[in-house]
Amino acid sequence: MAAQARANYYYHQSNVMAATTLTSSPSTCLNSISPLLFKGSSFVRNKKIALERSLGFERTTSLRRKKGREYGVVVASSTNLAAPLWDSWKPEKSSSAPSISDILWPSAGAFAAMAILGKMDQVLAPKGISMTIAPLGAVCAVLYASPSSPAARKYNMFMAQIGCAAIGVLAFSIFGPGWLARSAALAASIAFMIYTRSNHPPAASLPILFIDGVKLHHLNFWYAIFPGAAGCIILSLIQEVVCYLKDNFKF
Repeated sequence: MAAQARANYYYHQSNVMAATTLTSSPSTCLNSISPLLFKGSSFVRNKKIALERSLGFERTTSLRRKKGREYGVVVASSTNLAAPLWDSWKPEKSSSAPSISDILWPSAGAFAAMAILGKMDQVLAPKGISMTIAPLGAVCAVLYASPSSPAARKYNMFMAQIGCAAIGVLAFSIFGPGWLARSAALAASIAFMIYTRSNHPPAASLPILFIDGVKLHHLNFWYAIFPGAAGCIILSLIQEVVCYLKDNFKF
C-alpha cells in the first residue's frame, strides 16, 4: 500500500511539472523531471515513455508547420499540376461571344486585301512579279483579327518584314539553295526580331519563301522592300477601314 501511494504521488507530481514546463520549452520539460520520480513503478515509466513520444511528435509537427510558413511550401495535387498543360488546349476565355460585326468586318477586310493584291498581280504579270505571297495572308490575320496585339504594331511589322527578307537574300547568297540556307536564315530572323523587339511572326516565313522561290531570285535585295513591305502598306490602309467599321457599325 505504501509503494502504491508513493507511485500515485510521483505520478501526480510528474503531471504538474510537465504541465508547467510545456508552455515554456518542450525540449526541457523532460530534463526538469527528476529520474527519481519514476523509480519503483513500471506504470510511471510507461507514462514517461508515452509523454516523450507525444512531446516529440508535437515538436516535430510544430517545426514542420513553422518551416512551411517560412518558406511558403505549397503541396499541389496532380490535377493542379496538369491544369496549365490542358489550359493551353482550350479556347481563350472571354467575357462574351464576338458579335456578327466583329466577325464580318475582319473577314471582309481580308477579302478586299487579297482582291486588291490579285488585281495588282494581273498588272505586274508581264514583268514576272507577284504581290500575292503567303506571308501576307498571315499578316491579314494579325492586322484584322487582333489589331491590338504586339505583332500588329506598325514598327514590328515593317521592321520584321524588311529585316527578315534581307536576311533571306543574304543567306541564299552565302549558302545557296538548301537546308543550310533555310535553317540559318530562319534562326537569324528570329534573333533579329528578338534583338530589335519587333515580334512579327509572319515575317519569319519570308526568308524561306525567297530561298525556295526561284521566281523571286531576280529581285535580289529589292526583295527586302517588295513584295513584303510594299504589300504591308496596302494591308495597313485596309486595316484602318476595318477598325473604323468595327467601332462605328456594330450589329
